[in-house]
Amino acid sequence: MPPPDPTILQTILERRSIREFTSKPVATEDLRRILDAGRWAPSGLNNQPWRFLVLQNSDPRKEALQSCTKYSHVVRQAAALIGVFLKKSEMYHDVKDHQAAGACIQNMLLAIHGLGLGGVWLGEIINQEADVLKMLHLDSELLRLMAFIALGHPGHSGSSTRCPLADLLLEDF
Repeated sequence: MPPPDPTILQTILERRSIREFTSKPVATEDLRRILDAGRWAPSGLNNQPWRFLVLQNSDPRKEALQSCTKYSHVVRQAAALIGVFLKKSEMYHDVKDHQAAGACIQNMLLAIHGLGLGGVWLGEIINQEADVLKMLHLDSELLRLMAFIALGHPGHSGSSTRCPLADLLLEDF
């Protein structure tokens, strides 16, 4: 077994949701690394049901997507957006596959942070799933929208707080 890697825990503890970005584009190679991190997430039966759509600033769908979320300012500023979908024909259990999508998204957010970029999980957009799929010309019979990740070079440093661990335990150990 390899020795413990403190950088992994450090990355988990330091990652923050970034909602403001500079105008600098994200390198294609970095986008590929981020997507690769997502595809290595665990999934039940290793079914890997996720599918991705990358929208960069030159894509007119990125601008159109702003009308599908109350976080239009985040979408507008992001250098890129990664849509995370579940391919319905690859799913075997609704809960397990949704959990796998969450793990996939978290892997990508950790990769974004590890590359010195910033990102945020836009989950509210699923409330407008039908509009999003229609606007993107994607078939709702084939795909289920899980989230979009907005990313870019950070325009601010994020901050966060957490409940004390003792408040989250159902019983002490």
